[in-house]
Amino acid sequence: MQALHLWTLLVIYAVAVGQNQGQKNQECPKLSAQMPEFQKKTVQIKDPGRVEEIICGLIKGGAAKLQIITDFDMTLSRFSYNGKRCPTCHNIIDNCKLITEECRKKLLQLKETYYAIEIDPDLTIEEKYPYMVEWYNKSHNLLVEQGLQKDKFAEIVRESDVMLKEGYENFFDKLHEHNIPVFIFSAGIGDILEEVIHQAGVYHSNVKVVSNFMDFDDNGVLKGFKGELIHVYNKHDGALKNTEYFKQLKDNSNIILLGDSQGDLTMADGVANVEHILKIGYLNDKVEELLEKYMDSYDIVLVKDESLDVANSILQKIL
Repeated sequence: MQALHLWTLLVIYAVAVGQNQGQKNQECPKLSAQMPEFQKKTVQIKDPGRVEEIICGLIKGGAAKLQIITDFDMTLSRFSYNGKRCPTCHNIIDNCKLITEECRKKLLQLKETYYAIEIDPDLTIEEKYPYMVEWYNKSHNLLVEQGLQKDKFAEIVRESDVMLKEGYENFFDKLHEHNIPVFIFSAGIGDILEEVIHQAGVYHSNVKVVSNFMDFDDNGVLKGFKGELIHVYNKHDGALKNTEYFKQLKDNSNIILLGDSQGDLTMADGVANVEHILKIGYLNDKVEELLEKYMDSYDIVLVKDESLDVANSILQKIL
C-alpha cells in the first residue's frame, strides 16, 4: 500500500514538473516568430538556440534582476547618418569652433594614425593597447593647451552633428520607468557625454556614467583630466575599479551588455554574480574583416545598424 502511495506521489510530481517545464518553454520567445526585429538583415547570430536560452533567462528574472552595461560612442550614439559619419564625444570637441585650426589638424592626424590601429583586424588587443594610450594622452594634452571653457560645452554639443540611435527615447525611458540600473562605460569624454544625454532628455536618475572627466580650474578652464585614463581596450581594469557600484547591485545578476568593440566585452568584469548575460555588439566598420571575430565573441551582432530596435524588443519581453 505504501509503495503504491509513493508511486502515486512520484507520478503526480513528474506531471507537475512536466507542466511547469511546458509553461517555462512557452515563456521563451522564438526569435523568428515572436520578435520580428530579429529578422532584419543587420542582425547576425551564430547560435540562435543559445541566444533564445539567455533571453528566456532574462525574461524569467524580470525587472528585479536586470541591469544594463553599455558603451556610448557608436553604441548608443550613431556611427553615421545619411552616409555621413557622426562624431564621437572626442570628435565633438575636435570639430568645435573653440579649437584652433592648427590644433584641429593635429587631432585629425592623430585620429588617422591611431584609428587605423584600433580597428586593425590583424593586431591583438595587447598589441593595440599602448597605441591607444599614446593616442588619448596626446589628444588630451592638445585639448588642455586650448584652454577650453566648461560653460561653452552645452553650445558645443547643440551645434554638433551627434545623434543618438533610433529608439533611444524608448530605451532610456522604459529602463527609467522600471528603475533598471544603466551603467554607461565610455572611453570618450564624460562631460560631453553627459551633456549629450542631458540635451536628449534621457539623463535619468537610474543612469551612471563612468568616463574620462575633465578637470577645470576655478575659472572653469580645462587644466587636465581626472583619474586614470579609460581607453577602448582597458575597460576590464575600469570594470574592476567599479566593483563597489556592482556590489550594490548584487541581486541584479542578469545583464544586457551593449558595445561596439572587442574591448567592450570586458565591461561586466566587475560583476561578481552573473546569472545570465546577453552581449550585443554593433559592428560599424571593417565588416568583412571583423564579422567572424564579432560573431565568435558577441551573442548578437548588429551590422551597420543605427537603431536600438533589438535591445528594445528584448526589453519589451522582460519588462
